[in-house]
Amino acid sequence: MRDYDVFIIGGGINGCGVARDAAGRGYRVGLAEMNDLASGTSSWSTKLIHGGLRYLEHYEFSLVRHALMEREVLWSIAPHIIRPLRFILPHHEGLRPAWLLRTGLFLYDHLGGRKKLKATASVDLSGPLGAPLKPQFRKGFEYSDARVDDARLVVLNARDAEARGADILVRTRLIEARRAGGLWHLRLKDQASGESLSATARFLVNTGGPWVDAIIRNALGQNEARHVRLVQGSHIVTKKLYDHDRAYIFQNADGRIIFAIPYEDDFTLVGTTDQDYEGDPGAVAITEGEIAYLLSAASEYFARPLAREDIVWTYSGVRPLFDDGASKAQEATRDYVLKVEGGKGEPALLNCFGGKITTYRVLSEEVLGHIGQAIGSKGASWTGGKPLPGGDFPVDGVAALEAELKRRAPALGERTVRRLVRGYGTDALQIARSGSLGDDLGHGLSEAELAWLIDKEWAETADDILWRRTKLGLRFSREETARLAAHMAQIKAERRTAAE
Repeated sequence: MRDYDVFIIGGGINGCGVARDAAGRGYRVGLAEMNDLASGTSSWSTKLIHGGLRYLEHYEFSLVRHALMEREVLWSIAPHIIRPLRFILPHHEGLRPAWLLRTGLFLYDHLGGRKKLKATASVDLSGPLGAPLKPQFRKGFEYSDARVDDARLVVLNARDAEARGADILVRTRLIEARRAGGLWHLRLKDQASGESLSATARFLVNTGGPWVDAIIRNALGQNEARHVRLVQGSHIVTKKLYDHDRAYIFQNADGRIIFAIPYEDDFTLVGTTDQDYEGDPGAVAITEGEIAYLLSAASEYFARPLAREDIVWTYSGVRPLFDDGASKAQEATRDYVLKVEGGKGEPALLNCFGGKITTYRVLSEEVLGHIGQAIGSKGASWTGGKPLPGGDFPVDGVAALEAELKRRAPALGERTVRRLVRGYGTDALQIARSGSLGDDLGHGLSEAELAWLIDKEWAETADDILWRRTKLGLRFSREETARLAAHMAQIKAERRTAAE
């Protein structure tokens, strides 16, 4: 029997963010994720830390302000996985007028206390920045946001939570949660071994994402839970569409926007869609209609129309938006909603609905406020001033870190050096501390990196490695993936034998 102050259901960005914050304040913390960390919504985003320019049209000023304020905070604590990105917004004569775009971007620049990110500027698209576009797009605007490796952000929060004393139980499902004797009594199941685990908690946090209502109904026994509106968002990844380092934000005639973003050096990420979804969130997949929509919307702007053969990968996820009764999926609020039940003699439950990656830390601080009210406060807000694992270097220190890694491991190729620093920051120096990283398992994935991911980051399968801890799945062939899976199975077998 394990006894916790706070127990969290769900290992996405919100759950791991709450775990980090709570553990750092001195609470006894447990977290259960039924699959791999970040295996749900948190790894299927557009990979941006942004204010959400289009949310200004829906008057979500509070959400945009909080998100804009968080951009530089998150950049400062994770400069390896979060990097500034300039966005080009071409002016489309038939859509929003230029004065409206200027007004929106003026608000975007000033609403959130921007300090280090570059300000908005007009841009002449008759030169290299407009070269990939159709000739009618020759004027536009350029503004700042940031990109993020979303799944790694989740894992780094989990790592820091564990380092501060939290129990991170991956591939562990909550079967039942019942109140008794002033505590939550939890029954959990290890998905791999089938072993049952028991725990108690003084405060329960439900950050189940798309499964938040299912957890309320199944594990908590509240049959009428209907709080979440599931909205499907899909992306396509294409061969590299242009050579410069800017992203594009394109307006569409239906009022929506899509992004085209440089991705993993050799690719371009295009997305996202917004449509209501029903069914199992774990079974979501991009539809033919969504593929056609993204190809058509991007081809409205690019001089060379996009075709199906340009696509190298697609992904789709479900956003768990709070059901505010909006008539259209794209109009439903992106802000989070926290609902607390219990207290006054019975242990409290906090259900988290909605939210964005950009505001996960603000959400976590608000959750900790509710926890403090229910079971007593411990410590003040702290997460904005302490770097995440590997992030203990200046925001302008990436080049110096790459040079140091190259000095320590001179056999590494430039692409691998860049990838390791982007993914691990100063931890890349620990991975390469011996100077020899062992055999190359494919595309720069070394035995030393694999051991790090298994031992320190809960990776158990080839998919964990290739699609969440790294994005090397874009480069691995089926045969290389099979060899990696076999190699990992051999490592597991050897470790079981050594432990017996």
